[in-house]
Amino acid sequence: MLSRLASPRTGGLLALAIVIALLPLALANKYFYDIAVLVGLNAIVCVGLNLLIGYAGQISLGHAGFFGLGAYGSAILASRYGWPPLAAMLTTTLAVAALAYLVGRPILRLKGHYLAMATLGMGIIVYMVITTEDRFTGGPDGIAVVPFSIGGFVLQGERIWYWVVGVLLLAAVWLALNLIESPTGRALRALHSSEVGAEVVGINAAEHKLLVFVISAVFASVAGSLAAHYSGFVTPGKVAFLHSIELVTMVVFGGMASIFGAVVGAAALTTLPQLLTVFEDYEMMVFGAVMMGTMIFLPRGVVPSMARLFQTRRNASSDDRAGSA
Repeated sequence: MLSRLASPRTGGLLALAIVIALLPLALANKYFYDIAVLVGLNAIVCVGLNLLIGYAGQISLGHAGFFGLGAYGSAILASRYGWPPLAAMLTTTLAVAALAYLVGRPILRLKGHYLAMATLGMGIIVYMVITTEDRFTGGPDGIAVVPFSIGGFVLQGERIWYWVVGVLLLAAVWLALNLIESPTGRALRALHSSEVGAEVVGINAAEHKLLVFVISAVFASVAGSLAAHYSGFVTPGKVAFLHSIELVTMVVFGGMASIFGAVVGAAALTTLPQLLTVFEDYEMMVFGAVMMGTMIFLPRGVVPSMARLFQTRRNASSDDRAGSA
């Protein structure tokens, strides 16, 4: 029983659920709830992106494009054409999954920096289309989005959105944990270690890379749709290259090949800029210094490095007790 509670699938998920349940006790006002909702939305994207980068070893510098397509797809269908928000979100998610499948087939044949450049180009194309097609997207000015509603119930207010996003984050983490502990997850880790070696033992590299690319795009699309309805307005800034870099940075900071690392990275890098506002003009300098220091002293990312340090000290303590005995 204790061993199961210590495992990521049960113990880690339970710990995350406890944090989500108790965190409102520390949220004093709507501003803090707003930051918590943004953390949850970024974490959902990062969980999916970590499956692609951390486990499958496939870099993507254009994931903000999928986030933006989810946001704008829901906004256009719900606000301009009067679709029910849930139907708009589900339809947009299916469309983004189909697009990721079509785009992923050719670009995932590339490797290394070639793949990074291809995904960067994909993100730039999405950004340019959203910026220039102002008849549908509002162009640089953005587009207003109707509130999210299911039947007669309208999701309004930071507190309600906090619980909705919290539950969806738990679902995203649960799905990701089950995926990486399945045969597909083991295949992804084999691809990361050696694509040639994985193919030698019978793993279809192209299929598995495409699968995880589509899954990560779906995570980003759902988060984008929710972000659009939550904020009530969406602009091209969420589709820009800088947002893609922010998402990748969150994954690397928290720890690649760590689902909970993705959540920690999203939480840290979403809240840290808010905490550093006290430094005024030096905010970005301090933020950069924190990033550099973390990656120097915790090179594997926050969660894997801390876990390794804890395990090392635990082993040393066990050896000392065995020696004294």
